[in-house]
Amino acid sequence: MTYPSALPHDLPKQIAENVFVVHGCVKPNAVVRFSRNMAIVRDKGELTLINPVRMDEAGLVELDKLGKVAHVMRLVPSHGMDDPFYVDRYDAEFWSLEDGTIYNEPKITQPLIEGGALPFSNAKLFVFKHLHQSEAAIFLPPSLTGEEGSEKGREKGLLLTGDAVQSYASYPHTNWLARKVLPLIGFTQETIIPKMWIKMAVEDQEGIKAELKRLLELDFDQLLAGHGTFVEKNARAEVQRAFDNKFS
Repeated sequence: MTYPSALPHDLPKQIAENVFVVHGCVKPNAVVRFSRNMAIVRDKGELTLINPVRMDEAGLVELDKLGKVAHVMRLVPSHGMDDPFYVDRYDAEFWSLEDGTIYNEPKITQPLIEGGALPFSNAKLFVFKHLHQSEAAIFLPPSLTGEEGSEKGREKGLLLTGDAVQSYASYPHTNWLARKVLPLIGFTQETIIPKMWIKMAVEDQEGIKAELKRLLELDFDQLLAGHGTFVEKNARAEVQRAFDNKFS
């Protein structure tokens, strides 16, 4: 099988005790390149790659130092180009929602179901309703992120999202043209619920408003989306602000 080539990316960076991020990118055409993130969750020595981004050999060496890659997970139907590479390389279990039509490979071995099992401890899967194709988010508790017992007010979790909620302090690995265009189409340098996502992915706007309210019931303080930059603190307040801006 021929896999897409590795594009520019950072090495894995630790953002919590058992969570790492790879800031990479995607190139949908010959002239645009914009950010894309892979989350790595470690539990009992096993790694789960979430929203995979293919790395070059230097990146893979660093990945292997973190633990054994045992699971690959797709949260968004459009984030699947690099899944086969990692599933094949590591003979990993593949976790995904079952109604995605954009990518048909690899074969799902572990269907993602809200309330169902996940490959790491105590986390919660959140599945958005009222979309043309399902999308998910994951809440990682303090026991997994290492925030338990940390400074007062920070004993909260980390939220992993795909496209529904994004945050941009900057535009990592984004070329000059995309840097010019992104703010004009709503991808401003803040935490956002993208209007493009609302337009293209959402079936029922009132329904998705209720779903985002349900998401805000989770007690998270950090955010890592499938695009953009990591929000280290006050993430729930930022998502609430984005919600208010979108639906006020």
